[in-house]
Amino acid sequence: MESLSPASTPSWNASATAASGGSGNETLAGAAPMAGARVVLVPLLYLLVCGAGLAGNTLVVFAVLRHAQMRTATNIYILNLAVADILLLLGLPFLATQNTLSYWPFGAPLCRLLMALDGVNQFTSVFCLTVMSVDRYLAVVHPLRAARWRRPHVAKLASAAVWASALLVSLPVLVFADVQEGWGTCNLSWPEPAGRWAAAFVIYTAVLGFFGPLLVICLCYLLIVAKVRVVGERAGCSRRRRAERKVTRMVVIVVAVFVGCWLPFFVVNLVNLAFALPEAGLYFSAVILSYANSCANPVLYGFLSDNFRQSFRNVLCLHKGKRTKDADGPEPRPDKSGRRQEAAPPLREATPHLCSAGTNGLLQTSEL
Repeated sequence: MESLSPASTPSWNASATAASGGSGNETLAGAAPMAGARVVLVPLLYLLVCGAGLAGNTLVVFAVLRHAQMRTATNIYILNLAVADILLLLGLPFLATQNTLSYWPFGAPLCRLLMALDGVNQFTSVFCLTVMSVDRYLAVVHPLRAARWRRPHVAKLASAAVWASALLVSLPVLVFADVQEGWGTCNLSWPEPAGRWAAAFVIYTAVLGFFGPLLVICLCYLLIVAKVRVVGERAGCSRRRRAERKVTRMVVIVVAVFVGCWLPFFVVNLVNLAFALPEAGLYFSAVILSYANSCANPVLYGFLSDNFRQSFRNVLCLHKGKRTKDADGPEPRPDKSGRRQEAAPPLREATPHLCSAGTNGLLQTSEL
C-alpha cells in the first residue's frame, strides 16, 4: 500500500503512488512545494516515529518470546503484528533520507525491496487484526466448541497464512516499484495508461488492505455484542468470562486505534482520485498518522493488559525467575466425562517487590 503522492513530493506508502489520479510519474495538480517541511519537519517526524515504534514493538516481541506462558493464541497474533510493525518502521529512515535529499540515493534493488516490505507489512497488520477479531469471536461466542481452534499451534499456522496472503496481494508493489526517471525518487512506475493503473491500485489496496478486513472485523464484534446481550448476567460472571471480556476489550481498542490512524490515509487517496489535493501537507499528515499507528500498539498493551504490563516491567528490569500467565488464560481441558473444565491456576511464586505490579508478582489471567 504505497503512497499516492506525486513524484515531486517523494513518498513511500504504496497506495499513495496513485493519489493524484494519475501515475507515480506525474505531479499533483497545483501541488505547492513544501521545501521547509519536507526537508526538515517530515523527516524528523519519521525518525521519531521510527525510534519510538521500534523500541515499543521490540519490547512486545521480547516479552512474548521470553515468557513461555505468554505464548497463547491471542499473543501469537500480537507477536506477528509487532514483527510486521517493526519491519514497516525499518523503512522510515530511508524515506526520511529521500524526503531530505529529494531523490533516492540507494539504487533500484533496495527501492523494490523496501517498497515490497512496506506493502507486505501493511497488509500483514490489517490481516493480523482481522484474525485476532475472528479469534475473539470464537472465544466469546463458541468458547468450548472452538477451543481446539484457539491453540498456539493453530495460531502459528494462521499467522503463516496471513504472511503468505500479504505477500501475494503485495506482488504489484514488487513488480512496479522502481526509481523514477526524471524525478529520481523511489515510487511506483505504472505502464500506460498510467492513470487507470494508478486508480485501480488505489481501489485495490483500499478494498483488500482496509475496508474489506474492516467489514469482517465489524461483523465479528457485532456478533460478539449480540451474544453478550443474549447471555447477559444469566450465566453469572466467572473468572474466565471476565478474562475473555478484558482481552476482547483490548483487541477492540487496538482495532479502533488502527482504524483512526489509517482511515484518513485511505480517504485522502480515494478523494484524490476525483479531486486533486490542494496541497501536499494533508497527504503527508495522513501518511505520518498511518505510520504512527505502529507506535500506539505497545502503549495500548501496557495500559490495557496487566499481563503485558508486568512482562514489560520484567523485561526492562531484567528480573529472572518471574513467571507470567497468558493473556487469554488457560484453555479449558476435557475431564474424563468429556465435559470441559477450567485448568487449575499455576502455583504462585514469591518474588521481590522490585518489578512487581501486584502483591504476588504474577500476571493475573483474569485481569488484562
